[in-house]
Amino acid sequence: MGKTKNTSLDTVVTDFILLGLSHPQNLRSLLFLVFFIIYILTQLGNLLILLTVWADPKLHARPMYILLGVLSFLDMWLSSVIFPRIILNFAPASKAIPFGGCEAQLYFFHFLGSTQCFLYTLMAYDRYLAICQPLRYPVLMNGRLCTVLVAGAWVAGSIHGSIQATLTFHLPYCGPKQVDYFFCDIPAVLRLACADTTVNELVTFVDIGVVATSCFMLILLSYANIVHAILKIRTADGRRRAFSTCISHLTVVTVYYIPCIFIYLRPGSKSPLDGAVAVFYTVDTPLLNPLIYTLRNQEVKSALKRMTAGRGAE
Repeated sequence: MGKTKNTSLDTVVTDFILLGLSHPQNLRSLLFLVFFIIYILTQLGNLLILLTVWADPKLHARPMYILLGVLSFLDMWLSSVIFPRIILNFAPASKAIPFGGCEAQLYFFHFLGSTQCFLYTLMAYDRYLAICQPLRYPVLMNGRLCTVLVAGAWVAGSIHGSIQATLTFHLPYCGPKQVDYFFCDIPAVLRLACADTTVNELVTFVDIGVVATSCFMLILLSYANIVHAILKIRTADGRRRAFSTCISHLTVVTVYYIPCIFIYLRPGSKSPLDGAVAVFYTVDTPLLNPLIYTLRNQEVKSALKRMTAGRGAE
């Protein structure tokens, strides 16, 4: 960790080569098709939720669904930052990415990813207030406050992305330039730096690992209080509806946070598992969000039926 490479600083790297996901050559065409289909389904699924929340008056006036709509918007952009490069990895096209393109990808990935991290925490807080403080909920969490909190999450995410991109790319890169990963992320890029990376790895550990862990613990604390409150609900139907809403959120959070913590709380790791684990929160989570929130959420399903019935009646 933090080792300085003895490569001549006379050579300046102007681009990087993304080695991508390891795969058998005879499966290249199949994997290209699989990831292309996943990308299309991810975009369509999240767009469907976004349009449903926007079109249904019963949903877009409630903080829970405002947050869900923002999550779908984030998933669409986050997948667009990652997927094109994954797909190109299985095509005959060049795997090179310009230095500036690599920096932009790292910035937008951490900007959108950290915003999503904060958003999951807000969603847990919203559910905590709705279930544990139902009488005060309209005052404690209204549309205006929800908008302010979401804006704060976007600003915090942008600051985080700027810090990480600036710290990573202010280092000298003088070769080699093969990034052993499927996109430009901090651990993989830092391994190519021709300078000591100890400070960068420490900042990554604190800024990403600790923040992600803290958010995850806050979410678990919120849901511990939620479960305690749900168990006090007298009717079985009330308990079922409350559990259904919360389980969908907790499922998504677990799929997102556990891989993220696994990667960023191990600075300097060169484990071959990192790439496979990263697929969970970069590829699977944006795809699963629409499925989980539509199949397990009765109100979203009802809104979809109303929207479909309304269009069918026209």
